[in-house]
Amino acid sequence: MVDIHTHILPGIDDGAIDLYDTLDMAQMAAESQVHTIVATPHCNIPGMQDNYYNEEYMRLFQAAEEAIRQEDIPVRLCPGMEVFATGDLPELLAAGKILTLNKSCYMLMEFAFDEDPDFADYVLEKVSAVGVKPVIAHAERYDFVQEDPHLVWQWCRKGYLIQINKGSFDGRFGSNAREMAYRLLDHYLVSVIASDAHGSQRRTTYMLDVYEKLKKKYPKRYLEVLFEENPKRICGNQATLRFQPRPFDEH
Repeated sequence: MVDIHTHILPGIDDGAIDLYDTLDMAQMAAESQVHTIVATPHCNIPGMQDNYYNEEYMRLFQAAEEAIRQEDIPVRLCPGMEVFATGDLPELLAAGKILTLNKSCYMLMEFAFDEDPDFADYVLEKVSAVGVKPVIAHAERYDFVQEDPHLVWQWCRKGYLIQINKGSFDGRFGSNAREMAYRLLDHYLVSVIASDAHGSQRRTTYMLDVYEKLKKKYPKRYLEVLFEENPKRICGNQATLRFQPRPFDEH
């Protein structure tokens, strides 16, 4: 499996505390059949964490990459960021401050949970207009998506990708997020499932449990695309596979 959303870099945000935590997360991922991880620290959060692409990011990334190699953990680490959506993202991209997923055309984007959906559309369109493909992080968790899931169908029609957190299927983020995760999956609106891991004790990188759970209900090919093929294609800067989305007015 390929995990495109993890907070595995040590001490840069609210994820891995130190390099030992990073190694535990990498080992846990490997034990659950994950062979590639994208390090996506929070970035561009107003008044909190800038975490733009700079020498400090590369120092932490290279230290984590080397430690994983030294410990013979069979996991490839790729660079990236979870980018908070603001209106100046095209300018930040042009200035080289934002890292896309493994330096591809795909960018992992998050919103405030109570964001105005019109503003979300505005930022997504601005980013798309400069040739970057949005991957919308944990779409099931946003209040405005839970209130109007048809927004996700519209996003898919525009070519945006939808990432769901593995923890949502177990109710880690509440019953509303859990219900929405399954509804989006049932309507073929999900592009990729990722861990959004923040540590080795909570919100972990272990992916096999949720895969085993979902395969009892969903076709194997569907899950292969969401857990392996699409995230692999994202990291390789290739076009992703899509299923025919089903609008929410269909039953």
